[in-house]
Amino acid sequence: MQIAERMQGVSGSAIRELFKLLGDPAIISFGGGNPSKACFPKEVIRQITDDLLLEKADVLLQYGATEGYMPLRRAYLDYILPGNGLHGELDNVLALTGSMQGLDLLCKAVINPGDVVLVEEPSFLGALQTFHVAQAKLVTVPIHADGIHADELEEVVKKYRPVMFYCIPTFQNPSGYVTGVETRKRIAELAAEYNMLVIEDDPYAALRFTGEKVPTIKSFDTSDNVIVLTSFSKTISPGLRVALCYGNKDLIRKMTIAKQGSDTHSPNLNQAIVAEFINRGYMDKHIESISAVYAKSANCMIEAMDKYFPEFVKYERPVGGLFIWCTLPEGWEADKLFRRAVERKVAFVPGEPFHTNPGAGKNTFRLNFSAEPEERIVEGIKRLGELLREMADEM
Repeated sequence: MQIAERMQGVSGSAIRELFKLLGDPAIISFGGGNPSKACFPKEVIRQITDDLLLEKADVLLQYGATEGYMPLRRAYLDYILPGNGLHGELDNVLALTGSMQGLDLLCKAVINPGDVVLVEEPSFLGALQTFHVAQAKLVTVPIHADGIHADELEEVVKKYRPVMFYCIPTFQNPSGYVTGVETRKRIAELAAEYNMLVIEDDPYAALRFTGEKVPTIKSFDTSDNVIVLTSFSKTISPGLRVALCYGNKDLIRKMTIAKQGSDTHSPNLNQAIVAEFINRGYMDKHIESISAVYAKSANCMIEAMDKYFPEFVKYERPVGGLFIWCTLPEGWEADKLFRRAVERKVAFVPGEPFHTNPGAGKNTFRLNFSAEPEERIVEGIKRLGELLREMADEM
């Protein structure tokens, strides 16, 4: 059996592999990026679904437009975009079966084998995997506790002239860090100066616990070279697989053609559920509610880490998102920590797979605070803390 060259050397996502552990209910998992089950708006979705099937079943159960369900695209234009200081037309918007499909379609529309794609270091595993399948050459810019630094970014862009820059500027995955306003402005300027496409992946920005909202990179875009991916996986439900892409009309058109050959269109019913959720006015109150839940969970985890972790473990208090990024001293290997942690029924994601450069990130790991209840968060962190101290004594 022949395997395509583009799939050679592409391994499965470490997080997808981690999900195999979750069949054991005794495992305390800080590994995935799962929203809390308690935050799913189950009753609202049930009522919306009942109403839709009573009123629009013939439309929603039929084939739909590749561009997406019209009321969803309009709700996005009328509600989501203005909330981010943006505006557009229907031709600027494409509905997606999850943001990952948006990345795949962008690669099909833009990337040729060997093209240079710039990513943050560390970066989202799913994006790295998608770019590898597209046979892109990856180069990196480091992300710090205060986000990307403009001078480092400009140096890399000048040197490598990337076709595309993929970033998560707000509550980044895996680090949880936020890139500052001035750097966002500079990213938009570099997009214009070097005719570089910027993919602004924005799944976590709504989940802010404290501080002021930061303007999107797209809000500074003068060249129409910034495209935004908006997902409802973290705010409403990942199982619905509903997302939208907003940007340059010509690029959206090419992505639409690519989507026709991929899945024809995203599920009508799922799109309609999200559209009704927005149009009935549930979104603001729901986001306020779940952000409060995640803030409480984050605080619980940080307090437990402050209490149980050795001082040599470095981390920042999150102000939003779903993750805490941890750094161990040089010479430590988070993968070894992970293997021993699983024996104690605790799981997390080692940091190395989030990195592109060989050997980078071996001493880092990511913790997710959204999926487990508080009592299990405390117990899991306590077990990790005990293990860290044991391993330190062995070194």
